[in-house]
Amino acid sequence: MSIPNSTAACSVAAQDERNALYRKITWRIIPFIFVCYLFNYIDRVNVGFAKLQMLKDLSFSETIYGLGAGIFFIGYVLCGVPSNLALTRFGPRRWIAVMMVAWGLLSTALLLVKTPEQFYILRLFTGAAEAGFFPGMVLYLSQWFPANRRGRIMALFMAAIPVSGLVGGPFSGWILNHFALGQGGLAGWQWMFLIQGLPTVLLGVLAIFMLSDGFAKARWLSDDERRLLEADLSADEASKVRGVSDSVSAVLRNPTVWAFGLVYFCIQSGVYAINFWLPSIIKSLGFSDALVIGWISAIPYLLAGLFMQLVGHLSDLGGERRWYLVVPMWMGAAGLIVAVSFAGNPVMAIFGLSIATMGALTGLPMFWPLPTAFLSTAAAAAGLALINSMGQIAGFVSPYLVGWIKDMTGTTDVALYLLAGMTVLGSLVALSVSRR
Repeated sequence: MSIPNSTAACSVAAQDERNALYRKITWRIIPFIFVCYLFNYIDRVNVGFAKLQMLKDLSFSETIYGLGAGIFFIGYVLCGVPSNLALTRFGPRRWIAVMMVAWGLLSTALLLVKTPEQFYILRLFTGAAEAGFFPGMVLYLSQWFPANRRGRIMALFMAAIPVSGLVGGPFSGWILNHFALGQGGLAGWQWMFLIQGLPTVLLGVLAIFMLSDGFAKARWLSDDERRLLEADLSADEASKVRGVSDSVSAVLRNPTVWAFGLVYFCIQSGVYAINFWLPSIIKSLGFSDALVIGWISAIPYLLAGLFMQLVGHLSDLGGERRWYLVVPMWMGAAGLIVAVSFAGNPVMAIFGLSIATMGALTGLPMFWPLPTAFLSTAAAAAGLALINSMGQIAGFVSPYLVGWIKDMTGTTDVALYLLAGMTVLGSLVALSVSRR
């Protein structure tokens, strides 16, 4: 009996050693890239709060706003794959720093906008500058954590999205109110772009010192820790089914990669509808004060952040990824339908928006363990960037579609029903591709 007990003790000790290693890596990496992604998302969607004032100041229509909000993603999509390939060539540390400084300056420059053309151009180039950040981070995390730990890690990292709504909403509302008198010759929405854009530039400079170009170059790991991590990641790589060649051209031709891209497009359609239009939808419920709108908009994001962590933890324990993705997608669709159906009842409408936000945002981190488990390390740079770029097309289509439909009909109801249907379609594709 002594041999089995000794074996069991060694197994427990080895597992404890692994858990300690991944806790160390988590605390070393996640807090900084979480803050970076937080400002990434705030800089991307704060135009939704700026809309409350800038449309009147600049005499922009809803369609102009929707096109400007969405054109960001044309630059994003066009530069997604090249930027991620550049990240693998120059290293995450340098390339992430370059991207953050560039998009921080461009996002800040939105305070200078006077014409629709200037609005479109700045949003286009800001999208191009940001393009490689998120897929680069997904790739980066896959090089530190094996597949069986990525659910909770992606949930921790992507909790920056609901936190950006939780913090960014009230903060944006406060800025709009506090600077409403035009202090310093700038309107409230101009101050918002300035105050929220410049920290990104500082974070970009800090990235040079805070990030490591892979675990082999991480001086804060011991030699034993590097060997253990290398063994885990090598075993993880060897266990992947070779469903796609490592070449960029093979990745771009692979139908499963495109199917994953379609699923991500459907998820993001609901996410961006919420991110860009939540303040306006809340305002349409009868709330006029920008700070009050900010605090109300924080409720769905708070619930989404908590739900995201719960589902991420359960998905790693259960090992069954697809239902932890599909069920939140169904929640997102149901929530949008409830919000539209009870538009005359503020309590029920906000309840529906909360369910929609919880489902849509949780679908994001639950999606990424699927393609990262499918793609080899060599194929991941192009594959993850392509999938992310397809999803980000929704960032153009969704806000523009909602703005155009609102201009045509006077309401966002039809657009939200349509986005709910797209989310259901995406869930059916996700079931099919994940089963294969």
